[in-house]
Amino acid sequence: MDLFDLNGNEESAKPLAERMRANNLNEFIGQRHIVAEGSLLRRAIASDRLGSCIFWGPPGTGKTTLANIIAATTHGDFIKLNAVQAGVADVKKAVETARNNLKMYGRRTYLMLDECHRFNKTQSDSLLPAIEQGTIIFIGSTTENPYSSMTPAIVSRCRVFEFKRLSEEDIRGALNKALKDKRKGLGAYAAEAEDEAIEHIARMAGGDLRSAYNALELAVITTPPQADGRIVITLKDAEQSIQRKALSYSEDEYYDYLSAFCKSLRGSDSNAALYYAMRLIEGGCDPMTVARRLVIHSAEDVGMADPQAMVVATSAMYALEKTGYPEGLIPLSNAIVYVCEAPKSNAACAAYHAAMEDARTVRDDDGVPPYLKDNTFGDAATKAQSKKYKYPHDYANGYVEQQYLPEKLKDRVYYVPKDIGFEREVIKIRSDKGKLK
Repeated sequence: MDLFDLNGNEESAKPLAERMRANNLNEFIGQRHIVAEGSLLRRAIASDRLGSCIFWGPPGTGKTTLANIIAATTHGDFIKLNAVQAGVADVKKAVETARNNLKMYGRRTYLMLDECHRFNKTQSDSLLPAIEQGTIIFIGSTTENPYSSMTPAIVSRCRVFEFKRLSEEDIRGALNKALKDKRKGLGAYAAEAEDEAIEHIARMAGGDLRSAYNALELAVITTPPQADGRIVITLKDAEQSIQRKALSYSEDEYYDYLSAFCKSLRGSDSNAALYYAMRLIEGGCDPMTVARRLVIHSAEDVGMADPQAMVVATSAMYALEKTGYPEGLIPLSNAIVYVCEAPKSNAACAAYHAAMEDARTVRDDDGVPPYLKDNTFGDAATKAQSKKYKYPHDYANGYVEQQYLPEKLKDRVYYVPKDIGFEREVIKIRSDKGKLK
């Protein structure tokens, strides 16, 4: 290579995850639900008719990569900004450039905005007219739910595509390809990895391909070659590179421990639940797996007997996510104890299943009772019926009896509270309402 050819040096200095980015849709890994052959997004990209959109999903799932593919595929110009660094002036400059491109050359401009949830209202307002007028095609990338973290006016003018965590199979394939790729990957090292090592990295990456690439690259460049010159990545190397050890139990034992944890929560045994949770985590299970199960059981098994249980469980999951291991295990343990010791009722969960069954199977031609229908744009008959609606706040204690369910389901009772915990209060409230009839 020429001494003054810096491109090669710059390329080799890039992290493996950056070098291995897909250049076209055929190389793109995962997200088949949005980029499969014949999908709306793929058709829009191929025809260069993509409208403003937001890519939402966890880190390392391909949001930026897909945006780069769009940039390479489109015949328009492409401007990339980061919401953390860009200000209103940067947005206005980008919009002005886009306006000139459209006016002078008839070319559309794509504005790719990373971390778009970090845009404040002022920044968003400076961008909104350009999106509305079609001056720019906005492509936002975010790890946060755009419906709650972004200005509604922006979200309403974009199509939101949700990215899922990559499967272990996808990540295994990507890692094996990177090991063999001599141009962009690690092929020049003549490295190989044991199946258990690749399997471990793929599992512990948690669907984040960037994290998996980083772990593999670290393992390869730090593992000394053997006597024959080969670099062999073992399970131990993989554990150290991704900073999580392999599960110290079989797959069957893993599901047994997880089942025992869940049933201990339901059975109100905080000692057993804590033990199984720590056994899972110490054995290599992602603590977030335990936290997610705790949230579900706080709703399924505690439910309305203590509505605070789910608040405690979700708060612990958030604390674990933000503080990490091992400190995050403290609030997680507090929440496990709370959910275990809380009164138990599956009444709300049973109500959910019963209502879902009717929603799937019962077809009611009469539909919504006339007086409950939206009368904003209704005809005279609809508006007349709406006057029969009884506004609860016009009555004592904010309650009046009237039929809300469709005619075929009017006698259905889905939620039957138990005489325990907060559900005792629900029973009392219902009894008091009965006295108002």
